[in-house]
Amino acid sequence: MTRGSRDMVRIEGAVFRMGSEEFYPDEQPVHERRVEPFSIDRQPVTNEQYAAFVDDTGYVTVAQRDLDPADFPGADPAALVPGSMVFTPTSGPVDLGEWRQWWRWEPGAHWRRPFGPGSSIELRMTHPVVHIAFEDAVAYAEWAGLRLPTEPEHEYAARGGRAGSRFAWGEVPYPEGGPRANTWLGRFPYDNQGVGDTSPVGSYPPNGYGLLDMIGNVWEWTSNLYEPRHRRPTDRPVDRGDRPNLCVPTDDPGTEPAAPRVLKGGSHLCSPDYCLRFRPAARSPQSEDTSASHIGFRCARDG
Repeated sequence: MTRGSRDMVRIEGAVFRMGSEEFYPDEQPVHERRVEPFSIDRQPVTNEQYAAFVDDTGYVTVAQRDLDPADFPGADPAALVPGSMVFTPTSGPVDLGEWRQWWRWEPGAHWRRPFGPGSSIELRMTHPVVHIAFEDAVAYAEWAGLRLPTEPEHEYAARGGRAGSRFAWGEVPYPEGGPRANTWLGRFPYDNQGVGDTSPVGSYPPNGYGLLDMIGNVWEWTSNLYEPRHRRPTDRPVDRGDRPNLCVPTDDPGTEPAAPRVLKGGSHLCSPDYCLRFRPAARSPQSEDTSASHIGFRCARDG
């Protein structure tokens, strides 16, 4: 049974060429990948949808939980308070190799308080929910009777039927001089001439499959474990991160530690002069226990 009000789009199964050789090394090699028929949320999960889940279950997200001092040896216990990572623009140009200049740990930041204490989602109910760790996304998906999409499913759906295009809409980032997704416009991380924040879902045109915000707005969790290069399906007998029904870690005791998960789709912070990842082939590793003001998700199901 599927819970929660939602609109899903069915995608026919296909074999497609996954990845890119043009941009970042972890998008290589380009290879053929099969996806079976699946359905995927037309839009990212919104604050309104996540609130329905929390109201029904009483779920507490990772960003809202107390930190265990045993996990942070030597840290001041008074500093170990719940919170999450919040983007903060700089006042001018900075070294783009120092990400800590525009990210801050904000005590009290979580999905209901996206910028920390004093902030609210009251006027943001149709925005994508953010500050979502992997466990939080899985919990919602299980409650809804769904799962997270795999990385190949997300990439195939994000292409919208435009096989081989660099971007979901063609070959250039800003066709006809305007953005087709909520991404950073201007010099990063201080001069944003675009939205500068999440936007209500559906603020930009749908892709060829009718899907909204598959590119930009927020990074989205997938079920795949991250590896620094793509592995072709024939590279090994079992690809742990490509099981269609994978929603939770499945590492057997004694195996190597679980890798980070793959995020897909880019976010409103993706910029050509820093992070040109608002493309279907782009990907990013993310620790399962980390949440931030630009990370959300959507759900999928078989068939």
